Amino acid sequence: MSTMNISLPEGLKAFVDEQVARRGYGTISEYVRELIRKDQERTRLRNLLLDGAASTPAGVADAAYFEGLRDHVRRHAGK
Repeated sequence: MSTMNISLPEGLKAFVDEQVARRGYGTISEYVRELIRKDQERTRLRNLLLDGAASTPAGVADAAYFEGLRDHVRRHAGK
């Protein structure tokens, strides 16, 4: 595992220390890794949403469409 050193103003350092203690992280590194993972997830989700928004609609999402989805799930639920 690589090491990275960061500098924080005292106010941010105090906030990080408080979050580590309050949320039960063992170390500051665990807290920072979790923040980075969550940011990666948000970035992936944002990109998926943007890709979906830029794509052409596949069809109308009406009651019949959702009933078809439910039927599909029912047929494949036991497999």
